[in-house]
Amino acid sequence: MRHRKQRRKLGVTTDHRTALLRNLAKSLVHHKSIVTTYARARETSAFVDGLVTIAKRGDLHALRLLISKLGCARTAQQLVDQVAPKFEKRKGGYTRVLKTTVRTGD
Repeated sequence: MRHRKQRRKLGVTTDHRTALLRNLAKSLVHHKSIVTTYARARETSAFVDGLVTIAKRGDLHALRLLISKLGCARTAQQLVDQVAPKFEKRKGGYTRVLKTTVRTGD
């Protein structure tokens, strides 16, 4: 059953949404923070939390899963080598979404 599996569509097509989440996730891993809309930040947070959970395993299969989800071997390796060891004892909630000022034009 697929009950409660639906996520935000973010007003874009499926391919655009997938590319958007990949790019936001890569930016979050590389720069440690991003500035975007609240809805996009929530979706990216959930996406990256799943990636960190996979990265914590640290084996070859986990690395290949990360590469397939991110499309970037460098980012996947960074997740396994640098990010996952920081959250070794935590069971979830690896990212935080903070509201900043109201953006001009919103």
